[in-house]
Amino acid sequence: MRTLKTLILSSILLVCGMNASADNKSNLIYNSEEENGVMVGQTVYKTDGNTLANYMKYNYKYDDQKRMSESESLKWNSGKNMWEKDICIRYTYQGKTVTTNYYKWNKKSEKYVLIPEMTVTMDNTNM
Repeated sequence: MRTLKTLILSSILLVCGMNASADNKSNLIYNSEEENGVMVGQTVYKTDGNTLANYMKYNYKYDDQKRMSESESLKWNSGKNMWEKDICIRYTYQGKTVTTNYYKWNKKSEKYVLIPEMTVTMDNTNM
């Protein structure tokens, strides 16, 4: 289970890394939300002098076995003063196999669209 959590966290960090430049890493503050012992959300703030500004937000969903089933990232739009959907990662489990599907938010159709070339299927020997 620990390896699976590491795999999931690595996937999330990879996506986050695509959105955050190396210069910003030391200026980020994380605020996690937990329910029943699992992280269900996380808000990332960017420090600007003595103030904090909204930067990214993550929402997490789990299956009945407390395995992450979905991770959604939202970007802060300061012009509209609101969170905007960005990427959704969905995890499916079959036996010892985990499939990770990446979706990008499409503003025109107002839904997540699968990015097939980023789909990853792996065997987890710890399951």
